[in-house]
Amino acid sequence: MRERVVITGLGVITPLGNDVDSMWTALLAGQSGVDHYDGEMTDGLMTTIAAQVKGFDVNQYIDPKEARKLDTFIHYAVAAADQAMADSGLEVTEENAWRFGVAIGSGIGGLPMIAENHGKLRDKGPRRVSPFFIPGSIINMASGYVSIRHKLAGPNFAAVTACTTGTHNIGLAVRLIEAGDADAMLAGGCEMTTIPLGIAGFGAVRALSKRNDDPGAASRPWDKDRDGFILGEGAGVLMLESESH
Repeated sequence: MRERVVITGLGVITPLGNDVDSMWTALLAGQSGVDHYDGEMTDGLMTTIAAQVKGFDVNQYIDPKEARKLDTFIHYAVAAADQAMADSGLEVTEENAWRFGVAIGSGIGGLPMIAENHGKLRDKGPRRVSPFFIPGSIINMASGYVSIRHKLAGPNFAAVTACTTGTHNIGLAVRLIEAGDADAMLAGGCEMTTIPLGIAGFGAVRALSKRNDDPGAASRPWDKDRDGFILGEGAGVLMLESESH
């Protein structure tokens, strides 16, 4: 008989708020997280609006020196996972760590770090590329860093399926618990591609809305007048447990 799986913890970093309560309150009030893009190099971009995280302080979660080694999508994942962990009330011990896993993915991964180090390579040569570039930007390091941080020794992976990445990680984590391969899993997704390269890339394939004069109403996926999606950023992580656990 398959284990029933329940959600016991929630954590989010979003354009509507950097914790579950503030995000949910803003959502119920009908607020939009989409606004004019706050970044460099907007000249020439067909879309100049985005759903950006606001007021996030990574140093509330990670030591500043350590944070500099990691791309922003990992920052978001760590924060959301920390929240979900605290919300669940679970404690990790040497005995249960092997039954406790992580499944957090990202559609693209460390795009800001990729762009930054490409610039260093182009302008200053290969010796200026950071030794933290690869471990700080590859997709599976969001899941890996969370597991290291909380000493979780169970299943660890990062499924990547573009916009459905977070959903697939949650679904696969549920299956692991149902099958008895884990008692608990931190699962979800994280992303940070709202830089000029990301906006230009999605814009080049005509995927983004161009309602630059009306940011709050630009994201309308089920509307007959929709003209594209809005690039966003953030993270969402669930604590999943078997009901018996």
